[in-house]
Amino acid sequence: MKQQRREKDSLGSVAVPAQAYYGVQTMRALSNFPVSGEKNHPSLIRSYVFVKKACAMTNRELGVLDTKRAAAIVHACDAVLDGGYADQFVIDKYQAGAGTSLNMNVNEVIANIALEHLGHPRGGYGFLSPNDHVNMSQSTNDTFPTTAHIALLLDMAKLIHALRGLESGLLKKAQAFRTILKSGRTHLQDAVPVTLGQEFHAYAETVHKTISMMKDVTGTPHTPTLLEIPIGGTATGTGINTPRGYRRTVIKNLRRLTGLALVPSRDTREGLQSRLAMSHASGILSALALELIRIANDLRLLSSGPVTGLAEINLPAVQPGSSIMPGKANPVMAEALDMICFRVVGNSLTVSMAEQAGQLELNVMMPVMANTLLESVNLLANFLPVFTHKAVDGITANRKRLRHYFTHTPAIATVLNTRIGYLNAAGVVKQAASENRPVTDVILEKGLLTREQLRALLSLHGITDRIK
Repeated sequence: MKQQRREKDSLGSVAVPAQAYYGVQTMRALSNFPVSGEKNHPSLIRSYVFVKKACAMTNRELGVLDTKRAAAIVHACDAVLDGGYADQFVIDKYQAGAGTSLNMNVNEVIANIALEHLGHPRGGYGFLSPNDHVNMSQSTNDTFPTTAHIALLLDMAKLIHALRGLESGLLKKAQAFRTILKSGRTHLQDAVPVTLGQEFHAYAETVHKTISMMKDVTGTPHTPTLLEIPIGGTATGTGINTPRGYRRTVIKNLRRLTGLALVPSRDTREGLQSRLAMSHASGILSALALELIRIANDLRLLSSGPVTGLAEINLPAVQPGSSIMPGKANPVMAEALDMICFRVVGNSLTVSMAEQAGQLELNVMMPVMANTLLESVNLLANFLPVFTHKAVDGITANRKRLRHYFTHTPAIATVLNTRIGYLNAAGVVKQAASENRPVTDVILEKGLLTREQLRALLSLHGITDRIK
């Protein structure tokens, strides 16, 4: 049998692996919640440790925690922040409401690292306690939402950076394709011409708008912002068991540790009851995912073929597309983006259900909200740079196919309405379609326009540059 130590909590005594840095309450949670095998998101744990460090610093500054214990707690936090002890945060992400299990897992690990640093045995909580010292002036109820906001702010910065890269990649393609005329499509039917560059510029503009939306939720005071944190509210938002000046000081320390412009909740009761800012962030992520699905599917459609599809653009071949069909290359990067975005949209529903499930002084569904949102943010932040590099950057235009569609589409007749009249244009379209000839050839054959007049009408300026 592995060596064990005995630890006690308010419910009794529990055996804990002797080498573990977690303790009795973590052991109870491991027994109670053997659910998914998926641990809490690393960003959530890292942000929780930032909070614990800031709280220890604050308690020392305000004279409620002695320097020796405070320094040991800060040392333990730094050891975790430097990358150590990751295997000690073992709680399943589906856990007790409000996140008490994760909070205590963090408290126990920090306490035991600190105890060891001071020369005390693990589990020697008589000298330094997970509850009395590491959790001093805190509750799960105010630290968990504070932690979740910090984790989301830090990780959403990575996503915004990834989106800027995608926007830049799309703008480069818009510039490269700016003079390539093509048939537009509405209702999946031929429509008046655009340029391939205009299509890509529109994609870039969508990404640009989603960046602006994300910047709002991460820092604009006129919208529900993640920068607003309820730390210092403790159990119900009243600040019970905190020393005078605690809230102001702990936020000052958190700002310094994280580099974030954090501000106190305008109403700490609301800060515990409502998860509005997280729900708002989730809605933005869902909207982003839906737009990315649309763009990815456009790229799949535009590259369909190479013989029987549209084949207007070529996506880079990054791997063989079939185990049975030789030479096949599939739009796998766009397909992967679709699947990631489907997950993000589904995650948004989870967050919505959790957001409305709060009652009275607390929303206890924070663990699933936090982990789900962080999953969505990181799925996108991790993959979008790869998608930009391996898909968008390598897109080329199939100029021959684009020119064929442009000259043969009946929609060109729309441009001719003002010169030859609607009925004449309709007759040209019918004849060109029946004879499978370019519309332009029929117009010249009938003498409806001269070659010079036709060239001017169907020039880049004549077709696509009317909007100023």
